[in-house]
Amino acid sequence: MKILEVLPERDKQSLSGPFTYLYDGKAPIGETFRVMVPFGHQKIMGFVLSLREDPRPLEEIQKDYDRPLRFIDRVIDVEPLLDKEAMDMALEVSRYYLSPLISVLQAMLPKSLSPRSSSLKGPKIAYEKWLELVDPSEEGLTDKQIELSRMLVRLGTFPCREAPSKTAMENLIKIGRARVVLREKERLCIPTAEREEAHEMTPVQRNAFEEIIASDKDVILLEGVTGSGKTEVYLRLSEVVLKEGKNVLMLVPEINLTPVMVDYFSRRFGEKIAILHSGLTPAQKYDEYRRIKNGGARIVVGARSAVFAPLSDIGLIVIDEEHTESYKADKPPFYHAREVAIIRGRRSACKVILGSATPSLETRARADRGVYGYSYMGQRVNEQNLPLTKIIDMREKSERGSEKHIFSKELIEKLREKLEKKEQAILLLNRRGYSSYIACANCGFVYECPECHTPLTYHKEDRLLKCHRCGFVRRVESLCPECGQPKMHRIGYGTERVMKEIGELFPQARAVRMDSDSAKNPKSVYEILSSFREHKYDIMVGTQMIAKGHDFPLVTLVGDVLADIGLNLPTYRAAERSFGLIAQSVGRSGRASKMGEAYIQTYSPNHYAVVYGAKQDYQGFYHQEMANRKAFQYPPYVYLILLTFQGKNEERTTQTAMDMKLALDQKGFETTTVIGPRVPFFSKLGDVYRREVLIKFKKDEGLTDYLSKTVPLLSGKGGVDIQIERDPIDC
Repeated sequence: MKILEVLPERDKQSLSGPFTYLYDGKAPIGETFRVMVPFGHQKIMGFVLSLREDPRPLEEIQKDYDRPLRFIDRVIDVEPLLDKEAMDMALEVSRYYLSPLISVLQAMLPKSLSPRSSSLKGPKIAYEKWLELVDPSEEGLTDKQIELSRMLVRLGTFPCREAPSKTAMENLIKIGRARVVLREKERLCIPTAEREEAHEMTPVQRNAFEEIIASDKDVILLEGVTGSGKTEVYLRLSEVVLKEGKNVLMLVPEINLTPVMVDYFSRRFGEKIAILHSGLTPAQKYDEYRRIKNGGARIVVGARSAVFAPLSDIGLIVIDEEHTESYKADKPPFYHAREVAIIRGRRSACKVILGSATPSLETRARADRGVYGYSYMGQRVNEQNLPLTKIIDMREKSERGSEKHIFSKELIEKLREKLEKKEQAILLLNRRGYSSYIACANCGFVYECPECHTPLTYHKEDRLLKCHRCGFVRRVESLCPECGQPKMHRIGYGTERVMKEIGELFPQARAVRMDSDSAKNPKSVYEILSSFREHKYDIMVGTQMIAKGHDFPLVTLVGDVLADIGLNLPTYRAAERSFGLIAQSVGRSGRASKMGEAYIQTYSPNHYAVVYGAKQDYQGFYHQEMANRKAFQYPPYVYLILLTFQGKNEERTTQTAMDMKLALDQKGFETTTVIGPRVPFFSKLGDVYRREVLIKFKKDEGLTDYLSKTVPLLSGKGGVDIQIERDPIDC
């Protein structure tokens, strides 16, 4: 009899531990196998954590347990899904993020291999019939059969569907001169680029390359101004690693940047490259995952989920645009690819390169303290100056094109000039800033919470301004509290509105939109970017996905249509997000021989994030924002854990959150502050109420151990589930 410890597929904290089952079947079974198990009145997927043999009769075994043990229903796999290295990493990620291990495993594995019941309906290996020559002799063959036989001699083999004569093929097979073999079908075709020699490195690039090679640090921040050529440094480092017989894991922040990076690596190395990101179909992701695991690729390029790629012998991990928040998962286990990459780099004994023109404050602070290595690239590859920038104060009526237009007069004139010169322009509007806030068009006043010093968000359903941190509420006044003018306006519009105005102002312009709606799959993203690069469009209108990583030689103008919209989001990262987006978008202009320009429209022209972003002055922004973070005790000065309580009974949900806060307060962790319970932005989803407790701490002091033991015991009681998110970015 085998006794199995099995994780059920449910990712709730209350079910985070293993359940014991029995197995007496003949099919092979072991650790990291999937099994179907009875669970209550259902049959669900389980993941085998461990097993042991017990020679005793069932009656004797049962005496060791306080409930009747049940037998598993069946074994799903014929071999282990994960090796020891991958399983150990999953355990470490689970411990760090205080997340159920099953949720980590579900994030690591593609749909067809995931420990979920739905994986049984996932894609399987697809095979294609190929024709193969058995006997090359031509005696007794017809002319058509000889033609086919000689094709096989010349080509070796080819798909049966490509045979010039189906009858000749069937006859060759019938007389034993050829046979059909099954070959796995490639459901993802990655184009191979023409090889090119390595570019001569600039002195700045060579210096960075040599500093990284010589560094004794495992994690190194590569900070470089936009256009400084960080990608070339990644390629040179990869060249060293590949020559050593090791492999490379390259992460990019957006799916649309994957083809660009694949092209760079393909042109340089010609190696078989694998791709992993959420834009692939389940079948494509399954094929790529298996190909990587079987050693079919030495370079893996992908977005966030690629950090779990089953790549062996890793010699280098690169996180490009490491500051980008898309590296943070927005559902359990809420992992951040940067932190998982650092865990993986330590386990693989390889260097992790964090590249950015605008590093996250946490990363830069660790570099300043010497925790990470640091290398700086302060000059563009073509030695071109950074773009000329101008901040447009949209509070001034004279600056606006007209009351109905969202463009300033200067930006309209500059767009007209670029169109006449046959140059290109990018217009940016941050999609994340769509939620409306209230601002005064006369003086720029924005309603803020008196306690949290964060902008209040306008709620249309009850026409109230609310703080999503502490629950403060106030009514909207018709007159501005600052200047007394009746100029209070809701701010917020999207890329479609921008496209509409471009069409009205410049009907002759060829404009294209790039956002999550217009680019729903990687193919359409690639087509839009390629067409724009080939100058099939004059103006690209987009969200943050076009603000980083792209190199368009003909773009000489960037217009940030509403640069401060992100400043008014209810999160402590609002200024950092806005600065990074402005600086990155400005950097898209003037990357070739022509001088670039950038126009930044804003209702907050004096805000330090706007001022420093326009100048691409990271150092200035960093010092001011660090002072603010220290004053209000936010990362990198403290660590954060967010507890979310969810239940159908509002009073019970609130009380459970209060009980947890009181319990934490009574534990008396010295460097810990507990805030809440508070009402989150989405206080009710469907019929489920939500409350939050935010924990700030400087030293662990047993806090995470306490939470890992206490939360699973409390979660689920009274119908209230508790979710843990470590290092939240929206709070």
